[in-house]
Amino acid sequence: MASSRKSNGKVLSESPVTDLFEAGRHPSESEKRWAEKTLAPTLEKNPEKPIGEPTGINLDEHGDARFTTISGLPIRRLYTQADLPEDWSYDSYLNYPGQPPYTRGIHASGYRGKMWTMRQFSGFASPEETNQRYKYLLAHGGQGLSVAFDLPTLMGYDSDHPFSEGEVGKCGVAIDSLEDMEILFDGIDLEKTTVSMTINSPASILWAMYLAVAEKQGADWKKISGTIQNDILKEYIAQKEYIYPPAPSMRLVIDTFEFGSKFTPRFNTISISGYHIREAGSTALQELAFTVYDGVEYVEWARRRGLDVDEFGPRLSFFFNAHNDFFEEIAKYRAARKIWYRLMKERFGAKNQRTWLMRFHTQTAGVSLTAQQPLNNIARVAIQALAGVLGGTQSLHTDSYDEALALPTEEAVRIALRSQQIIAYESGVAQTVDPLGGSYFVERFTLDMENGAFDYFNKLDAMGGMVAAIEKGYPQKEIAEASYQFQRATEAREKITVGANEFVVDEPSPNILYIGEEVAQAQTRKLNTLRARRSNDEVQRRLEALKKAAAQEPKAGANGQISPANTMPFIVEAVKAYATVGEICEALREVYGTYTETAFA
Repeated sequence: MASSRKSNGKVLSESPVTDLFEAGRHPSESEKRWAEKTLAPTLEKNPEKPIGEPTGINLDEHGDARFTTISGLPIRRLYTQADLPEDWSYDSYLNYPGQPPYTRGIHASGYRGKMWTMRQFSGFASPEETNQRYKYLLAHGGQGLSVAFDLPTLMGYDSDHPFSEGEVGKCGVAIDSLEDMEILFDGIDLEKTTVSMTINSPASILWAMYLAVAEKQGADWKKISGTIQNDILKEYIAQKEYIYPPAPSMRLVIDTFEFGSKFTPRFNTISISGYHIREAGSTALQELAFTVYDGVEYVEWARRRGLDVDEFGPRLSFFFNAHNDFFEEIAKYRAARKIWYRLMKERFGAKNQRTWLMRFHTQTAGVSLTAQQPLNNIARVAIQALAGVLGGTQSLHTDSYDEALALPTEEAVRIALRSQQIIAYESGVAQTVDPLGGSYFVERFTLDMENGAFDYFNKLDAMGGMVAAIEKGYPQKEIAEASYQFQRATEAREKITVGANEFVVDEPSPNILYIGEEVAQAQTRKLNTLRARRSNDEVQRRLEALKKAAAQEPKAGANGQISPANTMPFIVEAVKAYATVGEICEALREVYGTYTETAFA
């Protein structure tokens, strides 16, 4: 056996050969010889050094260098066949792309038949200004639009509400009424352009406005495609932009499932979002587990309503983060497809193959962007985007390099889009399906992600589901602990952030996009004019009808019809009467009340 001493005389806590047998590994004779004859002499001459300060997370229990992912998961020195289960076979664990369990992707030809949709997230200031940005993105090769709304819209307030002061148009576009939505999509053919809208508590209202605009354009609802985020569970878990208590909020989501299955078969009525869970500080595994289990919760609530999973299931979509740890992210996406297939087939008995497919959008990690040396973010975003592509995403948004400072400038947005285009048309990675499939490291990591997620599922099932777990504070506490551990490691420089806690330089601030208060003033004038010219009596009648429906207990409709108490038709009628976002949300507040999170021990 190889020497167990380092060059400094310190006894190795475990020899390289002992290391081969960790976690039930069964190394081959050739791997043992490599460890003895090649590895051991190398370590004796050049002991491994951690990346970052040699403290805390970077040292194992014996004081030797430890290597971990950005989420803190340990990484072995080398992965071989011994890291896969003894029963591992291609057909059972991987199979071909387009076939269960979809580890290698949901499409048999990958990106050779259809490139991922390059969907840039954009929205700022007024509907007029954002409309011009959308046309700019489409003119430069963007293939889909993703709408960012400002904070008042996200929280269900009009721009002239006292709670909106100082926030109108700042983190997204201000949308108060159908009139604003008409302006937002003026000159953009909604039957030919896929649109994603990042809106949650008021999602059904903004979606109703979108459908009304499409109808005014002459578009067929059955042909329009896109996505509303509509994921209220992750708001309680991470982003905190909720209005109503969990149960009525879930009822509104299921209303959209039922309505969409009947009237908009190509439109995704939810984008179950891990993105914001990760932005709140979760690990990659927590993002995967909590996001997919949120999907389980939505399916459970829809089935309790009486809906058929094979009718609404194909319209469920997902939204994941792409963070800095390249292989961890790829493994996460591959595991997600396998898990969703198992859940849909085994837990819910879905028979429609389209219900088995996990379709997901990816956005690069906003939380990873640094205000220091912001041009470094271009490299970060490119690496993250490449992970999303190699993981098999269906659509992708790349962050702009200046977004740690402000909403992006046109130049920064163009560079972000060009990054996707370079990956698509120059790198060669789109020419073959799942090029990393069969990598010992990637396959082991994919299995660990899958198994770790099901461990979380067992805990959540025992708590009574995700709503019950949220009320107990379980996912919130898990994420808070993970966020703390990462921040501690960053401050100790055990995890390196180039340009922020290492390789730091003094530099002038870049030019950034500034949104002034004139946007709020213009929106207020527009609201005053709207309220003066519309039929306020008609608006009131529509709001009263909505409140009456919202107070009823909905059941699945019969004979191909939706429930008479489904709120969506009433919201559509209120929107067409030019009721505002704030007025419709206030009507629902009168029925459902509002939610305040309690403190958790």
